[in-house]
Amino acid sequence: MQLDEFATAALEDLRAAGLLRQLRTVTGPQGSRIVVDGREVVNFSSNDYLGLANDPLLCNAAARGIERYGVGAGASRLVCGNLAPYAELEARLAGFKGKEAAIVFPSGYAANVGTICALVGKGDTVILDKLDHASIIDGARQSGATIRIYPHGDLNKLEKLLQSKRVGRALVVTETVFSMDGDIARLREIVELKDRYGAWLMIDEAHATGLYGKRRRGVAEALRVEDHADVTLGTMSKALGCVGGFVCGSRALVDLLVNHARSLIYSTALPPAMVAAADAAVKFVMSQSGEVRCSELGKRADELRDGLLKLGFKDIPRGAIMPLVLGSEMCAAACSRQLFERGFFVPAIRYPTVPRGAARLRLTVTASHTAEQIQNLLVALSPLCR
Repeated sequence: MQLDEFATAALEDLRAAGLLRQLRTVTGPQGSRIVVDGREVVNFSSNDYLGLANDPLLCNAAARGIERYGVGAGASRLVCGNLAPYAELEARLAGFKGKEAAIVFPSGYAANVGTICALVGKGDTVILDKLDHASIIDGARQSGATIRIYPHGDLNKLEKLLQSKRVGRALVVTETVFSMDGDIARLREIVELKDRYGAWLMIDEAHATGLYGKRRRGVAEALRVEDHADVTLGTMSKALGCVGGFVCGSRALVDLLVNHARSLIYSTALPPAMVAAADAAVKFVMSQSGEVRCSELGKRADELRDGLLKLGFKDIPRGAIMPLVLGSEMCAAACSRQLFERGFFVPAIRYPTVPRGAARLRLTVTASHTAEQIQNLLVALSPLCR
């Protein structure tokens, strides 16, 4: 079979199963309203939770970065791509997270894969929640360590896995806010278990950084277990409105990653404009203005959640991520198309991003949304409840 014949057949199989994906062109600036395939719609799918991606504060910081350093970094960080804005951003991130040091990666995906592979290998064990992000799963696979998975949130099973006989190191990795379900990990209990059985704990705060805790550090701060996480990972591509991932922890951890994290060593450094913009974003989140913006997001999220519950949707989590699990891939895709026709952009989330038969509309709220947009979405959603 020729390659094109194989590809065509594979695409037909995806189409028949309701799983075919296509890229859609978005024009104009990011915000609550975007233009998709030439049509202006209200966007309820963005991870730009604080509405910073198009904020003049970040745009101006990026422009200054370009003026001083140019567009590209020119090389990997260990060659000559470690431009001055990196040091400023990493110092800011470490201070923000209350850690000794921080290291920035090209993406959150690269941060997860590189960090896990640097910490464990053959003869070690990685223990994952069933719903951990694909980058965590891929990092565990690439590490060569033995992988053990517990059902989502099942800490009894986690304890049994920690109790089981093993050789080498044990690393527990969990998201703090699960990206497709919006629920929060039981970090206090996980910390107690990892301490009891001598494991390391790596937490992925991608969807929590900037949103949870008094200082908006994340779920670990909100639950007062920051000092018990051995590795704290985050991303600049969600609430911070930029791009790139980062890891915070001890100086020894960061120095180890500089020497062993292949996704850092062998990747061209982020453009200096993005690093400068991310630094501005962290400063904003740490400020009084960041607190106000986070409070605005909380109000919009509560309005949507209350409305969904009144419509009859069940088990809607608190926070910016609210999945409406519809079941079949075909149904989710059809509902997404109906919402688009009514002026709302909510792509269907299907297998393999979520389990088979658990296709959903994943609603996300941002501080850019208005109360009127929330109410209009609820009106558009009401036929789905019949």
